Amino acid sequence: MSATTSDKKRVLIVGGGAAGMSAAFAFSQHPELFDVTLYERSAATGGMATSTPIDREKYGAEYINDGVQGASPVFHNTYAMFDKLGFSASDVGMQVSFGKDPETEFWSNVFPSQVIDRFSADIKKFGKVLTVIKTLEPVFALISVSAMLRMFMFSKEFGEVIVFPLVALFFGTGNQTPFISCAILERVFMDPNMRLFEYSPDTFLASIPTMRAFPRLSELYSAWKALVEKDSQGSVRIINEREVTRVERSSSKKMGGVLVWSRPTKGTNNEQAVVDPGREIQETFDELVICTDADAALVLLGKDARWLEKRVLGNVKYLWDITVTHNDIGYMEKYYQVKYDPCLTSRKDPNDHDKQEKFKFAEKYFSPLYFIRSYPSDKRKVEMSFDLTVYQPQFDGVPPRGPQFSKESDTESSSPTKENAQDGIPLDKHVFQTIFLDNSPDSARLWSKDEIDPEKIILEKWWKQQSHRWQHYAGTVPWMGLINGKNHTHFAGAWTILNMHEIAVVSGLAAAYRLGAAYPFRDDEKCKRLFALCLGANHMARLRKEDRKGLFV
Repeated sequence: MSATTSDKKRVLIVGGGAAGMSAAFAFSQHPELFDVTLYERSAATGGMATSTPIDREKYGAEYINDGVQGASPVFHNTYAMFDKLGFSASDVGMQVSFGKDPETEFWSNVFPSQVIDRFSADIKKFGKVLTVIKTLEPVFALISVSAMLRMFMFSKEFGEVIVFPLVALFFGTGNQTPFISCAILERVFMDPNMRLFEYSPDTFLASIPTMRAFPRLSELYSAWKALVEKDSQGSVRIINEREVTRVERSSSKKMGGVLVWSRPTKGTNNEQAVVDPGREIQETFDELVICTDADAALVLLGKDARWLEKRVLGNVKYLWDITVTHNDIGYMEKYYQVKYDPCLTSRKDPNDHDKQEKFKFAEKYFSPLYFIRSYPSDKRKVEMSFDLTVYQPQFDGVPPRGPQFSKESDTESSSPTKENAQDGIPLDKHVFQTIFLDNSPDSARLWSKDEIDPEKIILEKWWKQQSHRWQHYAGTVPWMGLINGKNHTHFAGAWTILNMHEIAVVSGLAAAYRLGAAYPFRDDEKCKRLFALCLGANHMARLRKEDRKGLFV
């Protein structure tokens, strides 16, 4: 006999980004158990995973992904979800260009430079320090990167030229990089769930790692919504342009413990504010899954927030950045090394065979997709840019759903040992995106945003970014299990551990799991490993007996 609506657990999910949509998918696999509503304040699901149309005639493609770009190949839950939706990511060689000046700033993972020669002693010591940090990770999780560099007596310039830009680039930590936990730095190189770079005692970065560029995210999230609604047989409803304004929760375990007030909107603008909100209505739910940023969750809870929720959520710090998408090659060449130049190369051991091979490769294929520079007057603060034409596969003719839908499979064009950029698009037609980080007066005064030719700007957009300060790993991450599942409320989102799409996905699945849904990728050991870790960190829980082989996984 099928369950009636009154027999099901009534769940409200607030937020339709990766976390909210993952929770909705998990619930959709149990139409007999859950009656779920998801409210998303903007016009589309996806959160920061957005796509914007551009002029194909001018730029060589009809859209860009303007928020989330791609991820490491080890983001197994993300790609398992893509596979269920009929989408796939594209491999791309992660070539990076750091700085501009050949003698004092420029280095790359494509070939050794003069700057790498200069910091050879610090680079060799760095590998030993990584091992120490890994061994004593609980201690170093509470020590900032800048403090660690001082502790092990690295040169100030090594931090400013090598370490800070690298961490800012991979984790999007921007100008907060000196203050983040140094345990994050170790995980870039050594954690199998996060590792992207291979450390080299000679060149710092040993190779050009493979990244995966995402398919058209607006289509992917539309397909995600359609799949959830289909699988749920009407038991999960995803409603856009509706904002939850406040809640009241009972501490009783009885059903119907959450009162919710919400209102319609006409979406959000480029400053992420709701447009033309309407009149509030009140509803009742049994459970609440909040998949918003931590500060937005506190606003939503308002006076109903408990003391510990205020402490844990209030400890998460956010900053506002602005991205300028443009095709101003003049700006890029002024501040970054966009092209290969022999004057950039290492002068040490000129007859070394491996070096010569890297120089030959760079001369033919140097095409960075990531650029980062430090400001001359404050080298602890950085600016980042992407070459979207090199990074995103649609410029190379890949269909919006991904390479598996190409008429011809051309794996060589996306190999990290081949040229990334599509040959048919000249450099002055490339689409770039420059990120100006942290709009506080201390950082914004350094911005060179006004130097980008206004005639070549395609899009400007504000984004709220989480700071990965060491305080986050002292005052938020260890205590999530003490607020999750209390007062009919679960929290999910990348901020609960680390600002990555994969963490958002896994945290949403974990919230649904704790409310009784199954983990959808239980037969994939690679997926399950990170899920189990997230379940432990966010909920102080382990996999159910039927989902694990041993004590934990």
